[in-house]
Amino acid sequence: MTNPLLQEHLLPPFSAIKPEQVLPAIEQRLNTNRERIAQLLADLQGTTPSWETLVAPLEQWDDELAKAWSPVGHLNGVLNSDELRDAYNACLPLLSQYSTEMGQNRELFEAYQALRNSDEFDTLSTAQQTAIEHALRDFRLSGVDLEGDSKVRYGEIKQRLSELTSKFGENVLDATQAWSKIIDDEAELAGLPDSAKGLLAQLAGEAGQFKVTLDFPSYMPIMSYADNRELRQEVYSAFVTRASDQGPTAGEFDNSEIMQEILALRYELAQLLGFENYAEYSLATKMAGSAQEVVDFLNDLALKAKPQAEREFAELSAFAKNEYGVEHLQPWDVTYYAEKLRQSRYAISQEDIRPYLPIDTVVNGMFETVSRLYGIEFEEQTGFDSYHPDVRFFHVLKDGQQIAAFYLDLYAREKKRGGAWMDDCRIRRQTEQGLQLPVAYLVCNFSPAVGDTPALLTHDELTTLFHEFGHGLHHMLTQIDVAAVSGINGVAWDAVELPSQFLENWCYEPEALAFISGRFEDGDDGHQQGEPLPQPLLDKLLAAKNFQSAMMMMRQLEFALFDLRLHREYSDSNPVTAEQILAQVRNQVAVVPVVPFNRFQHSFSHIFAGGYAAGYYSYKWAEVLSADAFSQFEEDGIFNRDTGGRFLREILSQGGSREAAQLFENFRGRAPSVEPLLRHSGINSEKVA
Repeated sequence: MTNPLLQEHLLPPFSAIKPEQVLPAIEQRLNTNRERIAQLLADLQGTTPSWETLVAPLEQWDDELAKAWSPVGHLNGVLNSDELRDAYNACLPLLSQYSTEMGQNRELFEAYQALRNSDEFDTLSTAQQTAIEHALRDFRLSGVDLEGDSKVRYGEIKQRLSELTSKFGENVLDATQAWSKIIDDEAELAGLPDSAKGLLAQLAGEAGQFKVTLDFPSYMPIMSYADNRELRQEVYSAFVTRASDQGPTAGEFDNSEIMQEILALRYELAQLLGFENYAEYSLATKMAGSAQEVVDFLNDLALKAKPQAEREFAELSAFAKNEYGVEHLQPWDVTYYAEKLRQSRYAISQEDIRPYLPIDTVVNGMFETVSRLYGIEFEEQTGFDSYHPDVRFFHVLKDGQQIAAFYLDLYAREKKRGGAWMDDCRIRRQTEQGLQLPVAYLVCNFSPAVGDTPALLTHDELTTLFHEFGHGLHHMLTQIDVAAVSGINGVAWDAVELPSQFLENWCYEPEALAFISGRFEDGDDGHQQGEPLPQPLLDKLLAAKNFQSAMMMMRQLEFALFDLRLHREYSDSNPVTAEQILAQVRNQVAVVPVVPFNRFQHSFSHIFAGGYAAGYYSYKWAEVLSADAFSQFEEDGIFNRDTGGRFLREILSQGGSREAAQLFENFRGRAPSVEPLLRHSGINSEKVA
C-alpha cells in the first residue's frame, strides 16, 4: 500500500505521485471493483435491492476509483510529461473497457430496474430517484440491450474513441509547443504594449531577445497590437494550421485522419444503439429535444444577428481602408484593426484596463461579489500538497463552517494545456464517515507576473476567470449529497454553462467593478495606487461592451452549427469531412474572410477531445438562460441578497437532481426568453423582417 493513488487522502497527494505508479493503481482499483460488484450481485440474489444494498456501495467504489484517476487526469492537463502521458494513455483503454462492462452488465441493470419498481423507490429523495432514473437511461445508452457481436463491437468503439480523442488533444498541445519564433530586434514588435514585450522577453530568457509562442498570452497581443503585418501573418498562419496538413509543422501532428475515424466510430456507435446519427445520441441526455430543435435555434439567432454582423464588418473594412489604406482585410488584420477601431471609437483598449486588474485585487473582488450574493466566504490555505508553486488553494466557508475547497491554477506555462476549465477533484456525497466536501480544480492560462509587476488581467481575462469560477460555484455550493447528481454531475450539458456565463455579468457592473478593480501602482496620469477603475474609463468600457458583438455571435454560431451538422449529417453513405461541413456553414454565417489554409477544425478540442461533441451549441443555449436569469437581478438589484439566495437555492445548490428546465422556471417563474440575450449583446432583432 505504498502507492499513494491506492491510499485514502482527503486531497490528492500530488507531490508523491509518480508516473510509474499510475497504471498499477488503476489496474488494482478496476480489478477490486470487478470483484466487489460480482460479490454484491451474488449477495442480492433472491432479494429486492435497496438504495443501501445496491447504490450506496457502488457510489463508494466509484468514488475510490475517481480519487485515484482525478489527480492523474489533472496532472496530464497542467504538468504534462512524456512519462505521465504514457501512463495516462495506458489507462484509457482499461477505464473504457471497465465503463463498457459496467454499462452492459445486464444483472446490474436488472438490479437497478428492480429498485426502480420497488416500493422503496417512492420513499427515496428526489436526488436518489433522479440518480436511479439517470442510471437506467445510461445503461441503455451504454448498450445494455445489445447482444453478441454488437455488444463486443460497442466496447471496441468506446475504447478506440478514448484513444483517438486523447491523441487529438495531445497533437494540439504538441503542435502548439512545437512552434516559436525568436526576435532579436525589438523594432519588429512595434505596437506591442510593454506588458506583452515584457512577457516575450521573459519567455526568451536571453537579454535582448523576445520569444513568440502560440500560447494565448503570447499569440493574442501579436494579433491585437503588432504593427508588423508580416509577423501577424506568420503567427496567425502557425496558429490556425496547428495539428494539420498545412503550416510550419504540416503533417507532423496531423489530426485529419483522427477526425474522420472519430466521426465514423461515433456514427457507428449511434447506429448500434438505434439512433439515426450521433447528434441524436448526444441529445438524449440534454435539455434540447432534438437536433432539428437545436438547428432551428441556431439558425434563428443567426438570422437575427447576421445583418448587424455584416454592418460591423463593413464598418471595420471601411475604417482600415480610410485610415490605413488597407484595400482588403486579411484574417490576420481583423483583430489588429478591430483594436484600432475600438480605440478610435471609444478611446479604450484592453491594455488601458490592465493596470486596474492586478490578480490579487481581482480574486479578492470576485470573492466579495460572490459573498454579497450568497453569503459565503473564502480562506486561503498555505500548507497544502501542490504540484506547482503558482497553485493556490482556498476553503469555502458558510456561517464559519467549511463547505468546499478549490485549487486555483491561473498562469500559462510549458507543458500545460491551453484554455481555461473547471473540473471536479472531490464530489460532495454522504459517506459512512460523514459528509465528503466538494473540491474543484479551476485552471486558466493568463500572463504571469513579469519582474516586479504582478499579473495584470485584461477585461477579457477577467470574464474568463469569473466564467470558470461560476462553474466552480455550481460544483461547490451544491446541497445534494448523492454523487451521481451532486454539483455538476447529472446536469444536462446544455445547461451546465448557465452558472458560468451568469457570473460573467458582474464584470460589467459599476457597483461590482468598484471593488473588483484597483490600480496596482501610482500612474503618470495622476491615478493613485488602489484606485478602482475611474468613471471615464468605466464609461468607455461599458460603451465598448458590445463592440462587434454580432460578429462574435456569428463566430460562435459558426462553431455550433459546424459541430451539430457534422455529427448529424455524417453517415456511412454520406461520409462528409469536417472541411466540407465547415465550408458550407461558413457560406451561411461567416462575415469575416477565411484563407484556404485555415484548419481551425484540426485544433477544435472541444468537440474532438472534450465533452462537447454535438453539444457546442450549449454555450449559446445556456447564454439564453444566463442572460434571462441575470435580467431578474437587473430588476431587483445586482446584489439583492434575496434574489441571490433564490438563485443559490433553485439552481446552484440543486446539481443535477432535477430537470434543468424545471430549475430555471422555479427561479424565473416562467420559461426562458431569448430577448435578454439579444438586448445584452446590443443586437436589435427588430430590424429583421
